[in-house]
Amino acid sequence: MLSFVARRVLGLVPVILVVSIVVFLLLRLSPGDPAVVIAGDNADAATIEKIRSSLGLDQPLVTQFFIWAGSLLQGDLGISIFSNIPVADLILQRLEPTASLAVTTLVFAIVIAVPLGTIAGATAGSWLDRALMLVSVLGFSVPVFVLGYCLIYVFSLQLRVLPVQGFTSISNGIGPFLSSIALPTVTLGLAYLVLIARITRASVLEMMGEDFIRTARAKGVKERLVVTRHALRNAAIPILTVIGIGVALLISGVVVIETVFNLPGVGRLVVDAILKRDYPVIQGVILMFSGVYVLVNLAIDIGYAFLDPRVRY
Repeated sequence: MLSFVARRVLGLVPVILVVSIVVFLLLRLSPGDPAVVIAGDNADAATIEKIRSSLGLDQPLVTQFFIWAGSLLQGDLGISIFSNIPVADLILQRLEPTASLAVTTLVFAIVIAVPLGTIAGATAGSWLDRALMLVSVLGFSVPVFVLGYCLIYVFSLQLRVLPVQGFTSISNGIGPFLSSIALPTVTLGLAYLVLIARITRASVLEMMGEDFIRTARAKGVKERLVVTRHALRNAAIPILTVIGIGVALLISGVVVIETVFNLPGVGRLVVDAILKRDYPVIQGVILMFSGVYVLVNLAIDIGYAFLDPRVRY
């Protein structure tokens, strides 16, 4: 097992290197000049060139990359061009709303989707199975920002039971925290939920037709145990896979949801940075999201090895 984990960790090195290069080139080769944005429309060429020199943008592209990568290896994500604050500090200031939204969405989606998909797969063709398929189609068809505005209209403007926007830290109490994060969590979690539920249903339904299921039933094992201990356990790898893949959906959705509900998180930070062409902030946030996605997939790979020992070899 240790050898398997070590191989997976070493395999992350080229992935992180490629991600770093892509992030660096994506921003440097995109149209526009941050020096012009900082200097303003009325700045002369000398002022713009002075700003470019101070930012190191007058250096060759390869030199810029190695300077940036060297600082990155030392844990330095750079300094924001506009706020003059270290990027790491900016991210830490905005991390709580984003982390809270991500965790609550994962818990909300998994806790509901896995049991729902399991029951639907074990009772294929029932009203519950058909209802799940209908909700799945609707869940994938409606954009998250449209769903968010609909929930705001119903629960905030009409029923007045939840706040329209903003974020309350968990340090101020569980009640206010859950109240502020409930609508964003449900909005983002529904798309993730239907994805996991559909894969769970398909995987469990496939397992229910296997010989070992018929053998368990022939031995008199209770149907509940047949479904949970035999079918669901053997269907766990595809479910785990879609949970890992769905993290990409979660990361992209965070940016939209934080904008809709005015959450002061990392998603809003990167949107503001893109509008200002604040290179260090954009790079820092993208690298953070990429690192999280890579680590989640590493955890998924390790989970495979626990569920199926054959994966280790």
